[in-house]
Amino acid sequence: MASCVTGTEAAIRATACRDGDAASHLKVVAVFAIFLTSVFGVWGPVLLAKYFHGKPLYDKAILVIKCFAAGVILSTSLVHVLPEAFESLADCQVSSRHPWKDFPFAGLVTMIGAITALLVDLTASEHMGHGGGGGGGGGMEYMAVGGLEMKEGKFGADLEIQENSEEEIVKMKQRLVSQVLEIGIIFHSVIIGVTLGMSQNKCTIRPLIAALSFHQIFEGLGLGGCIAQAGFKAGTVVYMCLMFAVTTPLGIVLGMVIFAATGYDDQNPNALIMEGLLGSFSSGILIYMALVDLIALDFFHNKMLTTAGESGSRLKKLCFVALVLGSASMSLLALWA
Repeated sequence: MASCVTGTEAAIRATACRDGDAASHLKVVAVFAIFLTSVFGVWGPVLLAKYFHGKPLYDKAILVIKCFAAGVILSTSLVHVLPEAFESLADCQVSSRHPWKDFPFAGLVTMIGAITALLVDLTASEHMGHGGGGGGGGGMEYMAVGGLEMKEGKFGADLEIQENSEEEIVKMKQRLVSQVLEIGIIFHSVIIGVTLGMSQNKCTIRPLIAALSFHQIFEGLGLGGCIAQAGFKAGTVVYMCLMFAVTTPLGIVLGMVIFAATGYDDQNPNALIMEGLLGSFSSGILIYMALVDLIALDFFHNKMLTTAGESGSRLKKLCFVALVLGSASMSLLALWA
C-alpha cells in the first residue's frame, strides 16, 4: 500500500514543479506530438500491408506483423495498464477509505473486463455460426452436402462454397477482434490523456511527452497490425485509425477542461478511483484479446503455423521472435511511461 509523502523536501519540490502556465504550454505540445506519432504508428502496418498485397510474401508478412502486435498488446496490458490501475487504487488517499481498503477492486474489475471480452466474443461467434450457412454449423454442413452429390459432379462446387464460407467467418472474426481491441485501447488512451490533461506538474509532463509519443507508436503498431489483417473497407480503416490517433489528444483536452471546471488535478481521490477502475477494465479486455484472440489463435489454429515441414517451422520461429520483440519493446518503455 502506498504511503502519503509529507516530507518538507518533497513538498518544496512539488511546489516548485507546479506551474499552471508552463504545464498548459507543454500540454499543447503534447496534443500535437502524440497525435502525429499515433498516426505514424497505426498507419504503418496498414500501409505496409497494402504494399505487400498481391505479393507472394503478403500472408506471411501480415502474420509476422500481427504477432509483433500481439506482443505489444500483451505488454501494454500487463506492464503498463494493470500496474498503473493497482497503483491508483493503492494511493493513500484512496486506500485509506471504505470500501477501497476492504477489497482488491483492481483485480476484480480486471476479471470483469476479461469476462466481458469473452461474452462479446461468444455472442459474436454464435451470431456468425448461425449466419454462416443457414444453420447451427456455421457453414460446415457443406461438406456433407458435397459428399451426397459427388455422383452428380457437384463436389467441387460445394467444396468451394464451404471454403469461401470458412474464409468469410475467419474475416468476420478478425474484424471483431480488431474492434474489441480498439475499445480496450481507447479506454486506456482516454485515461492517459485525461491524467496528463489534469496534471499541473511541469516536471512530470515534460518527460512524459517523449515517452508517451513512443508509447503511442508501439500501441499503434499493435492495433494497426490487427486492422491490416481484418480486411476492412477503406472508410472503416480510416475511421478506426483516426479514432485511435485522436483519442489521447482529446483526452488531454478533456483533462484540461475538467481541471478548469472542478479544480481536480491528477492526484484527486475521485480522479484516482476513476483512473484505477477504467484502467483495470481495459487491462482485462486487452489481456483476453492478446492471449486468446491473437496469440492462441495464430500459434495453435493458423494453417500457416500448424503446417508440418521446414517452412512452417521457420515461420513459427519468426513469429515467436516477433512476439518477443513486440512485448520487449513495449515493456522497455515502462522505464519512462
